[in-house]
Parts: sequence; structure tokens; C-alpha cells
Amino acid sequence: MSLNGGGVVGPRVLFVYFTYTQQSLKVAEAMAAVLRDRGCDARLARIELTDSRYAERFTRFPLRHAIFDVLGMMPAQLRSATGEIRIPDEAADGDYDLVVIGSPTWWIKTSVPIRSYLTSDAAGRILNNTRFATYVVCRRYWGFNLRGVRKLGIERGGQYVDGIHFSFAGGQIRSLLSLISYFGKGENRERYLGVKIPPTNLKPDYVEQAQAFATRLADRLPDTAQGGADAAGAAASPAAATTQAEADGR
Repeated sequence: MSLNGGGVVGPRVLFVYFTYTQQSLKVAEAMAAVLRDRGCDARLARIELTDSRYAERFTRFPLRHAIFDVLGMMPAQLRSATGEIRIPDEAADGDYDLVVIGSPTWWIKTSVPIRSYLTSDAAGRILNNTRFATYVVCRRYWGFNLRGVRKLGIERGGQYVDGIHFSFAGGQIRSLLSLISYFGKGENRERYLGVKIPPTNLKPDYVEQAQAFATRLADRLPDTAQGGADAAGAAASPAAATTQAEADGR
């Protein structure tokens, strides 16, 4: 809780995220709406990848060369590289009651821009002695990403409270084909290279899962009104969120 112009406002919550196809943004918006309804001052801060080694490919959608652009990020991801980013003012300094970090999964790891933010001095100022949660958006192997964000956040002085993952449809091969097809054409198609593929990106139930997770986070914050029975019941659903134990098991 903080004071603003002599008045008391609710807990301050910051969503820090990176997105290329807007999936991480959609999740952040769904969560932020719940927290605002509970009296929180919820703000969104998008990290931008500006590094000349990587950024040019992300300046357009769809990608110019989908397969090569996707594969081109693999070396940086495998060596856990960082790069130049632009950090919004909200994510550079300030006091928050909770920080929620959203990261897409690139080649089974935390994405370059979010890793770059979490190793920055700005993240140290934001996260030091502050509770934080994380959500990851992925095809597969979400646990590597979630554990990576959690580890980096703790190293910056944050106090980890919870995490959740949102996975795409299809197994390892078909989900990859779906994503490359989407990156190349900007739309979901039924087949790629002659193989029948599922739709990529967030599944239709992501809103309910995000709302349930946000309700659980709000319940842990001071001075937030209790949600209705439906929201509380959703938050208690075993499928609604990823527990720390589940993340450790992946």
C-alpha cells in the first residue's frame, strides 16, 4: 500500500514482460484486470530487445525467414546470452508490493530480453526485498524457463512466491512446426510441410487460468478485497497454477 497525493492506494503490482507475438501481453492484461478489481495499482512494463545482434528480425511480423530466424537464436539461448534492451521507467526504479515477470520460452530457456533484464541493475532495484511471481509461455519444457526466472530473480534479492505456465497445443514436433508456420505466415494453418498441425499460441482457456492465478496472488497481498466464491474456487483448482514443487519436477 502507498500514498498518492495524500490518498491511500492499494498494493502496487508491476508486470514486467517481453513479447513478440503478444502472448505474454495477453496473459499480463488478464492478470492485471483481476488485480485492479481487487484494488491494486497494477502497471505493465514491456522490455524491448534493442541489441543489434538479435533485434532486427523482431522488427516485423511475420518473420522474413521463419526457420532461419528461429534457429538463429539458438546459439545465444544455449549459452544463456544477454544483450542490450530498453527498460521502461516503471521497471527501472520504484517500490512495489509484487512484481510479476512474464517470459516466453526460447529453446527451452528464459528468453534473451528477460534474462538481460533480470541481470540488470534496474532489476536489482525493483526486486530487492520484493515478492515476485513468474509466468512462462511455451511450447514445451516450461520448467527450465520458470526455474531460470526464479533463480535470477532470487539472485537480484527478490522473494519468490509462485509461478504458472501456459503451454501450446501439440507435442514437441508438431508444436514446433505450428510455431514456425505461424512465424512465417502470421496466421494459423492446418498443415505445414504436409504435416497436420494444431493451432499455436495460447490455448482458449488461458484467460481462466490467468485470472485464477492472479486471484491467488491477490489473496496474498495486504489490503485487497476478497474475491467472489467463483474466483476463489478457480484459484484452488489444481490445474490453475504451477506450484514450486511441480516446477522442480520438470
